[in-house]
Amino acid sequence: MLDFIEVNTQSSIRIADEKVIYCDPLDISDEHHDADIILITHAHYDHYSVGDIRKVMKDDTVIVCPKTMTAASELGISVELVSPNEKFEISGICFETIPAYNNIKPFHPKSNGWVGYIINSKQNGRIYISGDTDVTEENRQVKCRIALVPIGGHFTMNAEKAAMLINTIKPEFAVPTHYGSIVGKPEDAEVFRRNVDENINVVIKLPKR
Repeated sequence: MLDFIEVNTQSSIRIADEKVIYCDPLDISDEHHDADIILITHAHYDHYSVGDIRKVMKDDTVIVCPKTMTAASELGISVELVSPNEKFEISGICFETIPAYNNIKPFHPKSNGWVGYIINSKQNGRIYISGDTDVTEENRQVKCRIALVPIGGHFTMNAEKAAMLINTIKPEFAVPTHYGSIVGKPEDAEVFRRNVDENINVVIKLPKR
């Protein structure tokens, strides 16, 4: 199910849709060089890893990142700088940015302008990648077919809170991320599944590199 989506360590995601899109590539074992577009949610080392980006990028890759991340120009490829609540288009694919932040925790302040993304896929509908976030006023309004959300707690919402968000926005499919390595336990995925409404399909992806 959702075979075109792969999830690796943390929020490292590969989507093979109209284009090959990576989000926050991390812990990439081979030199793939197949990315058409790379989405970066924020500047933390486990989301913006230059070494892993270099393993998937090619000469014509476009990297998208928050406007506060001007250092992305070091990669030598085309850079699109974005802010929360924007819409933009790359290679015929429409994207939207959703604010990603903590409500009380200090790790991801709203003032940093960090983001999650919605990919508007002609083939697979709206795909929401939330980035590192708590449940917020903005992400409770998201409309999507597929949602990828962090469940590991500590830096982000935990499995129960993530399930609450999913039960609010009601996608057809929900995929847990950001657990089982740096933060969160592997069994958090089952906690998430148990708390998601039974009419929503929870798809647990084993890490791929």
